[in-house]
Amino acid sequence: MSLANKVLAVNNDLPIRTHKPVHSGKVRSVYWLTEADSKRLIEEKGYDVPADAPLAIMVISDRISAFDCIWHGEGGMNGVPGKGAALNAISNHWFKLFKEQGLADSHILDIPHPFVWIVQKAKPVMIEAIARQYITGSMWRAYEKGEREFCGINIAEGLSNNQKLPELLITPSTKGILEGIPGVQAVDDVNITRQNIEDNFEAFNFTKPSDINFYEKLLKDAFAVISTELEKLDQIFVDTKFEFGYVNDKAGNEKLIYMDEVGTPDSSRIWDGAAFRDGKIVENSKEDFRQLLLKHFPDPDILLNKDRMAERFALAKNNALPEDVLMKISETYIGIAEKIIGKEIVLSENPKAEIVTILREQYGLID
Repeated sequence: MSLANKVLAVNNDLPIRTHKPVHSGKVRSVYWLTEADSKRLIEEKGYDVPADAPLAIMVISDRISAFDCIWHGEGGMNGVPGKGAALNAISNHWFKLFKEQGLADSHILDIPHPFVWIVQKAKPVMIEAIARQYITGSMWRAYEKGEREFCGINIAEGLSNNQKLPELLITPSTKGILEGIPGVQAVDDVNITRQNIEDNFEAFNFTKPSDINFYEKLLKDAFAVISTELEKLDQIFVDTKFEFGYVNDKAGNEKLIYMDEVGTPDSSRIWDGAAFRDGKIVENSKEDFRQLLLKHFPDPDILLNKDRMAERFALAKNNALPEDVLMKISETYIGIAEKIIGKEIVLSENPKAEIVTILREQYGLID
């Protein structure tokens, strides 16, 4: 079987029973289960959620996005082999560790297949919770231009690119476009301050002001857990994005949980420790792919300049990347995943057929 066939690029066409449109994001597709199926699964599987909680099947893909575009390769390779399985395996590993160490639960209730999560519907906190241990990327570009305040935090003079910061910085941005918040632009991914959040906690979907402290604690504690574990593998946890939300447990108690994915090469920068000590940056994350794209195209400004989005979308649509580019990224994702989970990632011969069989035979979700 060709590599292209092993890639799960389209994940919104599975015959899962649902009454709602399938929500397809850049990487994952979400199928909301019928009330009857949600109720039946909660009872059969004993999930710690209210009997009437809405459940969804979340299916990851091997698609790769960067600079807000989905990229594809030559020979019909519309994704990166092993990427989806690697992302889910890494997230599963960290979520389990957070729970074991008493931090917080996640939205995941069950993992039927390496590409599939059964999740509980959560009320999302409308914040991209970003934590930085090193100055690099967009923060460095802004610093280099003279900016010394990020998300309301003053940064010292005299820092150099890729330098470790004196302390872990929390530099949040908005999740989606939030209208009508004083001092916050109504655009996606705009930087916000802690003061913005405190003054408008309900607009960001926090239940109460004290949960702002709690989300920051969960963010810092989780960052420390991942950073410590990666250090054992001689990897550096540089920065990351977390997402949070609220759910109710079986007894009806509301709790703040981790959502989306955590500590993955998509949501984080991870550097090789040995290379860093030699003064080199070796990325074990999607940043490697971003840098590759910036070098691959003659006019990298298209990828960096938000005023050129039409050109950027055209660039991604009209340019099939060489297969070796996608295979290099595949090696990065699978390599870091295998380091983290301590075992081999086995590529499925036909992930879609496997998913359909499991969801039909073990979960009764496909007719």
